[in-house]
This record gives sequence, C-alpha cells and structure tokens, in this order.
Amino acid sequence: IKMHESGLLIPGQERSSLEEEFRIVKRPLLENVRGHGAVKPDRANLIMVTSSLPGEGKTQTSINLAISMAMELDHTVLLIDADVSRPSVLNILGVPPKKGLMDVLTTPGTKLGDVLLKTNIEKLSLLPAGIPHPRATELLASDAMNNLLEELAERYSDRIIVFDSPPLLVTTESRVLATHMGQIVMVV
Repeated sequence: IKMHESGLLIPGQERSSLEEEFRIVKRPLLENVRGHGAVKPDRANLIMVTSSLPGEGKTQTSINLAISMAMELDHTVLLIDADVSRPSVLNILGVPPKKGLMDVLTTPGTKLGDVLLKTNIEKLSLLPAGIPHPRATELLASDAMNNLLEELAERYSDRIIVFDSPPLLVTTESRVLATHMGQIVMVV
C-alpha cells in the first residue's frame, strides 16, 4: 500500500499507464547497455538519474526505473542512493537508515556486500547513502569511488546500476558523479 501511495511501480500488479511510461523510458537505456544503440557508451550499465532542483521527482523516477528494469528477464539491478546530502530512497521505501555508500568509502574493511540490502523484488538490491559525511563531494571524486565504480561497471557488467544523484544546481556532487556515468537521465 505504501508503494502505491508513493506513486511507485508494484511488480506483479495489473498493467498500468505508469508501468508503460517506464517501459518507454527504460527501453533506449537498455538498448545502450546491450550495445544495440548507435554507439555503446563506456560504462553503459551505470545510469545516473538527476534533476536541476529538489522536488522534481528524481528519486521517485530512480526507484521506478530500477523496479521497471528489475522486471526485465535479462538483468539484475542495483539502486544506489547517491544523494548523500539528502538521502531519501530508504525513507520512501519505508526502510530505516542503514550503512551504505559513504561507509564503503570512509571505513576501511567495509565491503560492498556488507551494506547491500536485498528487496522483495528478486532482481533488485539497494545500496543506501550511508552515514552523512561533511566531505561527500571529495569522497565521490576520490580514488576509492573510482575503484568502486570500476568494480561495479566491470565486475558486474550484467548488472544495471541506477544512481539516484543530487540535483545539479544544488551541490557539486552530481557533477562529480556524472563524469563516471555511461548514461544520464534528466528529470524535468
């Protein structure tokens, strides 16, 4: 009920116009991941969702895009809450805050598998933003982040990673993150 009230896709429900809209959005993204587009972007499986300002629906779009992609037959999906200053993915999904991305980047020995959350959608996992950090922009631009993104893009090349990023005009974090992405979805 909470997912429906939040305007989120619910796998296994009757076909809806929202589901169709996300099929239209995801299809060209998946074509790029499969290398069937005009040009295959590097790291095509890393997809950033952003907007210019807060409140434009980027988090809801990120969640719905991830759910829609997880309903595909050939892909698993990891949704990363990369809006580390104002994380909201877990809140929208009704999950209390957990360790996540910032903890992997700041705490030696914290492995990605230690902070990934399974969902009740078989092919969808979540990586929360984690503990807020005052130097989040520097962490997102760090070698540790580069290494993590390289691992995600290469080691899990069959997995699609959707990043819910901060709005572009509010922080520099999204601009730093965008330099590592293969595809960017702009919510307006």
